[in-house]
Amino acid sequence: MEFFRNLRIVPRWLIVMVDAIIVFHAAFFAFFIRFNFNLDQVDRFDILPAVLVFTLLAVVSMLMTHSYVGIVRHTHSGDLVNMMKMLGMAHVLLALIKTSNTYVMWLDAGFFLPFSVGLIASLLAFPLLIGYRLLVKEAYQYAIFTRNKGTAKKVAIYGAGQAGILTYQTLSGHGSSQWQPVAFIDDDPVKSKMVLHGKKIFLGINGLKYAVEKLGVQEVVIAINTLTPQRRREIVDTCLALGIPSKTIPPAEEWFNVGLQTKDIREVRIEDLLSREEILLDKNSVAADIKGKVVMVTGAAGSIGSELSRQLLKCRPKHLIVLDQAESALYDLQQEIKNHPQGAKIEYLIADIRNKDRMREIFNQFRPQLVFHAAAYKHVPMMEAYPEEAIQCNVLGTKILADLSAAYGAEKFVMVSTDKAVNPTNVMGASKRLAEMYVQSLDYHLSMQEMEGHTRFITTRFGNVLGSNGSVIPLFRKQIMEGGPLTVTHPEITRYFMTIPEACQLVLEAGVMGNGGEIYVFDMGEPVKIVDLAKKMIALSGKKLNEDIKIEFTGLRAGEKLYEELLNKDEEVTATHHPKIKIAKVKASEYEMIHDNIGEFHNIIGFQDEFEVVRQLKKLVPEFVSNYSRFSKLDSTKEEVLY
Repeated sequence: MEFFRNLRIVPRWLIVMVDAIIVFHAAFFAFFIRFNFNLDQVDRFDILPAVLVFTLLAVVSMLMTHSYVGIVRHTHSGDLVNMMKMLGMAHVLLALIKTSNTYVMWLDAGFFLPFSVGLIASLLAFPLLIGYRLLVKEAYQYAIFTRNKGTAKKVAIYGAGQAGILTYQTLSGHGSSQWQPVAFIDDDPVKSKMVLHGKKIFLGINGLKYAVEKLGVQEVVIAINTLTPQRRREIVDTCLALGIPSKTIPPAEEWFNVGLQTKDIREVRIEDLLSREEILLDKNSVAADIKGKVVMVTGAAGSIGSELSRQLLKCRPKHLIVLDQAESALYDLQQEIKNHPQGAKIEYLIADIRNKDRMREIFNQFRPQLVFHAAAYKHVPMMEAYPEEAIQCNVLGTKILADLSAAYGAEKFVMVSTDKAVNPTNVMGASKRLAEMYVQSLDYHLSMQEMEGHTRFITTRFGNVLGSNGSVIPLFRKQIMEGGPLTVTHPEITRYFMTIPEACQLVLEAGVMGNGGEIYVFDMGEPVKIVDLAKKMIALSGKKLNEDIKIEFTGLRAGEKLYEELLNKDEEVTATHHPKIKIAKVKASEYEMIHDNIGEFHNIIGFQDEFEVVRQLKKLVPEFVSNYSRFSKLDSTKEEVLY
């Protein structure tokens, strides 16, 4: 058995030799079977020369079909086909040589097997050739099992389909694996109590509990690529309740071409549990609207902007302009996508959207037809501390881009907004709401002038995105690695979440369907309590709440509110052709009034009076009521709104 433990790959010459020996003996005994062990009949043939010639032809066939190149311990159905090809080729060579020999007579006819004997020889050799490979495979796996018996974790594979089988083969066929598959779990009642690879298949959640109790399962690997997010959550919650960790395999497209590796099997992450059903979009119409056009993305090095850039490249634009002021992050994006196979020309620009002259130069040089505006300051506490910066970037920067888009004839301007713009309680949210108001009023203003082919301005509004810069999830993950505590501002605070790719897909879809002036609101699903998210992340990390890691409540931060909203009290929604995208019915503001009063910020900011800046912001965004902020005192003396 030590031989199998130490031998990683059987040499090819050894496989050829063993295969040749099997064919030789199969052909030898085929004579006796063919003539029913009648020795008088058998003596009419020169058995040894005939068998040697057939064996030689089989070896030539092995070299031609490469039937010997497979790794024996990974024998699979493809090896059966290779064996059939090899034996079939041997018969073809035998037929060719026998036929040519009738004309040339360079060998005695007795040196060749009768076709009936050759057929019997193949029928004998085939199961022997496959059988010894399977025997070696089982011996190898048994050797690995005995070696790791004391240390390997007992694993149940949730999924008895193709992905589950590949997961089993990956775990059981890896010599250094510390996992020992002992059972399959599946939701299909038809598979219940059946046996797969010698392991029993148990049904559903109850079957999982039984396997843990009776077989001592210590870990679960979820191996169903089509599993719904809700069902995944149920399985993981069951594992957490049973006190065992859960792992998962990546989507099939990530490993299909290269094969599943043990390193690909990873822990279930909180992002897996917060994900929802895949959003189905008409990608063809999106791609058709973008293909061959000059497209610009601002804030392209950020979480949303970088993913927008990746997805836009798949739509084959003529020219993609990625713009950001963050040098290092933009460099990282450049290294990632510079050799993108789609062949679009990509321009990487370091620039500040607040610099009007620089932005005019860029618009004049590249003439973008589509502008996706994702650049923004978005961290609530930071912008509450520096309101002038929020106004300069989120309001004045947006105004510069919107005005230039109109001046240089861009087809569409798509602004990425936030749910914090709804009934804002902080400077950041109010600045984004004012930016929404400006681009919407500009669209209405251009429409009223009946300018043919004017720029259409579209706003998209959604909540938190998983894994974005500043998201609570990376923060919690870092705090867990440091041993805690996890800091939550309030036990009742809730937020909406969606994945970055999902959000960007919806932005592109909204950009295509938009006719101008709309504020698109995305279906964010159900809100999540942050404290529940923290508890689940602690459990997923294998730690115990209040024993290994604690949760501390630090109090709401300046400008923060408990619940985010997607609509204010005066807004309603109308449906679109896509069930996940709605249009908020918001009355457009008067363009001249918004334009002139936004211009006042230049004078106010010059005096560096933050309270005057926020007072002006509250005039323009009347629903802005500060929360847990030093600016709350402005609400009690709020002047009459400007419209």
